[in-house]
Amino acid sequence: MEAAALKPLLTALVMPPLGLLLLALLGLLLAIRRKPAGHTLLGLTLVAFWLLSCHGTAIWLAQNLLPQFEPTSLAQLKTDRVQAIVVLGGGVLPESPEYGQAQLAAPSASRLRYGVWLARQSGLPLAFSGGLGWAASSLNPSTEAEVAARVALQDYGVKLRWLEAQSRDTAENARLMAPLLARDGIARIALVTDARHMPRALAAFKRTGLVVTPAPANFVLPEQSALMEWLPSAQGLLASQLVLREWLGFTLASRLPA
Repeated sequence: MEAAALKPLLTALVMPPLGLLLLALLGLLLAIRRKPAGHTLLGLTLVAFWLLSCHGTAIWLAQNLLPQFEPTSLAQLKTDRVQAIVVLGGGVLPESPEYGQAQLAAPSASRLRYGVWLARQSGLPLAFSGGLGWAASSLNPSTEAEVAARVALQDYGVKLRWLEAQSRDTAENARLMAPLLARDGIARIALVTDARHMPRALAAFKRTGLVVTPAPANFVLPEQSALMEWLPSAQGLLASQLVLREWLGFTLASRLPA
């Protein structure tokens, strides 16, 4: 097994909710042994669980832990002399009974839709990068790129010009896509991915020598009333988890040699 294959497991161990549950278990064990620190740890874990389950916390974390990017514009694409639009995959559903075949997970579908919109508005060719992630099910019949090509053609009538279907993470997205683009003389791209994922993805693609214009999508923004944003929910916990995961990945990637 490759060491990188352990990344999903190691990440899950430190990210909420599992990381918090492990801390709570430690606190419980200390409390059983009548250690004062046990009750303190249990209390702090409960407070952290509440806060991280609030969508308002996810918004604050995204704004304060990660570099910020403005939405791109057609004028910016022209100014930066962008030659192609590259969409990064964000997951695939191996089974989708209502369709009878694999479909893109919500992040991938949203990114692809935005990439297609940019391509239509700008007239630029479109690329998609995504294989099967390290944590992907062994039952997956198709890679993200293969599913994206089918969806783009069936749903939008757009043919993807470049497909990269071997990558398993962001670093491989960049490393494997760059040579495909280089063969056709593409050196300047607009990169489409979630706003929270953009810092890590941008750094990875820049390391390949490409000139990259960020084209972020799916910003972490308020979705409900102020009161509801600060009530715990599964949606809020997921949003906080994703932001913290990107912060951890970006922090670790920034320590790599250029």
